[in-house]
Amino acid sequence: MPIMMPTQEPMVPYRAPGSGYDQFIGLQSRQLRDRKLWIARYIDEEASNSIISSLLYLQSESDKEDIKLYLNIPGGQLRPALAIYDALAELKADGCKIATTNIALCAGMGALIAGAGTKGMRYSLPNARYLLQKTGMDQVFRGQATDIALEVKNIKKWNEKIAEEISKVTGQTTDRIDQDLKRDFYLSSEEAVRYGLIDEVLLPMPNKRQPPTEVVDLGSFSSGDENKFQGEKPPPGQQQQQAQQNAGMMKTTDDDEPPVGKA
Repeated sequence: MPIMMPTQEPMVPYRAPGSGYDQFIGLQSRQLRDRKLWIARYIDEEASNSIISSLLYLQSESDKEDIKLYLNIPGGQLRPALAIYDALAELKADGCKIATTNIALCAGMGALIAGAGTKGMRYSLPNARYLLQKTGMDQVFRGQATDIALEVKNIKKWNEKIAEEISKVTGQTTDRIDQDLKRDFYLSSEEAVRYGLIDEVLLPMPNKRQPPTEVVDLGSFSSGDENKFQGEKPPPGQQQQQAQQNAGMMKTTDDDEPPVGKA
């Protein structure tokens, strides 16, 4: 049978405060105890409700400790994503600092959520990307022509609203944002920093070896017993063997000539 990957959330040990034993809980729940929240899904109504409830729980636990968001958002619906954006703004207004880190891709409303973190705490990995774009229809419009015209007018209004919010988090003018968002606007991590969407790119630090501060005592390597043949002559059998080897290496060709060494 082929080996299948686990389809359920991995379980990790966790010891609750004041408890004397460990218990297994879900990996996401364990990271939530460390005030780390992963948002790695398309933002719809269900995802928005789950994320906002987790943020409110972390605020109730402590409104002074930082909240770390790790983002990999391929996109999202307009209204659920704006609900998360407003929740983040409310938490920051209450004094809670929120760090955002893009680990892969933040597209559409995900890019706005990435820029909604606390200024100076908006990070990105080196190979992560951002995609700024205008919002479109959540579903196909049906009805009379006047109703469709009202929906189109509403979308245009919300696109102007999004451009204003992007202007707040980036510092760019709305005219430039309107110009950039005429087509899909991709940004690398470095370009996102220059655009004002994030603050810093997290680069790996080179390995550094610290010199030893103390001399390590490795002990004595001398043997307790005297080594064999140490301080005395070899036995007679070994003397005869060495003499035979020396004799075999010397060969005389004439009695009148000195011995010639043979290699």
